[in-house]
Amino acid sequence: MNVEQSFPVEIPAKDRHSAFTAWLKKRRWFVVFVILPTLLAAIYYLFIASGIYVSESRFVIKSPDQKRSQISSLANIIQTTGLSGGQEQTNEILDYIRSRNALKDLEKVAQVRERFASPEADRISRFPKPLMENTFEDLFKYYEDMVDARLDSETGTAVVKVKAFTPQDAYKINLSLLQLSEMLVNRLNDRVQNKAIVEAQKQVDLATQRARESRVALAQYRNASSLIDPEKQAGGVIEIANALITERAALQAQLQTMQRLTPDNPSIPVLRNRIAAISAQIASQNSQVVGSGSGIASKLGGYENLLVEQEFATQNLNVASAALVQARSDAQHQKFYLERVVDPDMPDMPLLPHRLISILTVAAAATCLYFIGWMLIVGILEHAPD
Repeated sequence: MNVEQSFPVEIPAKDRHSAFTAWLKKRRWFVVFVILPTLLAAIYYLFIASGIYVSESRFVIKSPDQKRSQISSLANIIQTTGLSGGQEQTNEILDYIRSRNALKDLEKVAQVRERFASPEADRISRFPKPLMENTFEDLFKYYEDMVDARLDSETGTAVVKVKAFTPQDAYKINLSLLQLSEMLVNRLNDRVQNKAIVEAQKQVDLATQRARESRVALAQYRNASSLIDPEKQAGGVIEIANALITERAALQAQLQTMQRLTPDNPSIPVLRNRIAAISAQIASQNSQVVGSGSGIASKLGGYENLLVEQEFATQNLNVASAALVQARSDAQHQKFYLERVVDPDMPDMPLLPHRLISILTVAAAATCLYFIGWMLIVGILEHAPD
């Protein structure tokens, strides 16, 4: 019996290369859109991407409890501070940190442009990134990615996170932002206090002018009407008229007695003349008070109006002066202040990027896009006419 021996047949290297080339050619789009981006992402995140350090700080804006003196309702209206509570000021500070003004200030005090362009960072991560220019607007877009300022709704504290390529840079930028925020709070305090003082001083000036005008108007009215105090002068005239009436009544009683007892008494004409003269005086005194356009009674209404205006203007001046004193007293105390809950920390290890997660994210995104494109092409081919 013949036994045939079988030996393994080696596939030539050329055939293996041809098979691999055929596989690549068949799946060239999968290689281009999935494998190649994933490979590039792995190379970048594992060997090129620089570590990013994150420094975090927390703060709140507080206002001391102050009892506002209740001078009067008008004084309370004058003493408007314009700020209602720490929550509103915290939002203002966060808006400032996210603004271009904060970036301009950081360029002056922390050289933020040079820190974001650190040579320790890779070319893709540092400023300016590819497709960016070394302009302020591009720097601001980069700043928005590197600085996160938000309000923690659960604790009510403001959280500031700064990313940089060295621990020292992250710490310095975060610390500078806190210091700039404290300066802004002080400026807001000064603005509010100055506004309150200016408004109170304005009310004092208006009240002073009103009081001065009321006094001048009253003096002019007295000179024009030849009256110092119509009420007192009318009382004096009435008092004289009453005395004359009493005297006339006595003379009339005496005259009646003479006419009854001694009708031919030569004193009777004299008494009659005296009674007539006193009656004329009484009529003259009464005409000074009432009965003509120049009487005291016709001038009393205008005088009382001016007197009431003067009294009200004086009271208004007193209230405005008290409000000014209170506004100046309040200006000596700080209304709002920034309290650091957590000081900026010096990170000891980079927290970003998440290398493995980033690679997997690129692979997943590329795979999804590849299959979406593949399904679209298959659908188009199936519905295409032969």
